[in-house]
Amino acid sequence: MSLPRRRCAVLISGRGSNMAALLAAAANPAYPAEIVLVLANKAGAGGLARAAEAGIPTAIVESRPFGRDRAAFEAAMEAELAQHGVELIALAGFMRVLTEGFVSRWAGRMVNIHPSLLPSFPGVDTHARALAAGVRLHGCTVHLVTPGVDEGPIIAQAAVPVLAGDDEHSLGARVLEQEHALYPAALALVAQGRVRVEGARAVVADQPGPDAAALRNPA
Repeated sequence: MSLPRRRCAVLISGRGSNMAALLAAAANPAYPAEIVLVLANKAGAGGLARAAEAGIPTAIVESRPFGRDRAAFEAAMEAELAQHGVELIALAGFMRVLTEGFVSRWAGRMVNIHPSLLPSFPGVDTHARALAAGVRLHGCTVHLVTPGVDEGPIIAQAAVPVLAGDDEHSLGARVLEQEHALYPAALALVAQGRVRVEGARAVVADQPGPDAAALRNPA
């Protein structure tokens, strides 16, 4: 007998590229998470229309009217999450730093995807910074969210080679392709209850070897 699907919200600020990948995965009834809400902090977020077209409930909690009152903004989001019975949160281009209180309430149940092989290049402009540093491998990371920005325990990563002649756009396009495959796979592990935290590390249960699926290289 299959377990009930976990109710997941996707938080966005823009076009929702990774959101679309999660929606596509969750359209399969066998996928262990059900996307029950797409919430944006900007009324003009392009991903809202994409979610509505897919029949997913949407909500807007604009952050700008709250100014510096981050707690009030998050309380408004919490009300929407509660209304939809949300159990898990996936951040997909959500451009807000969340307070320690919010993160603590969702500890172990909130994930994020970042366009670099963390802990290298946290923050923004990751592709340009990777090129400037001369790295030979770049990629993306799905991690549990903690109060530190881009610092949570790593669930999974995908690597791509940095090619001669790459610019940030060509490199970013290859990384984005891997993001769209990696994020649904990592969220599924969390929804299945297969991710546990040991110290600063995320450990995935039932893998054939120690952290065998932690790095997913493209074919």
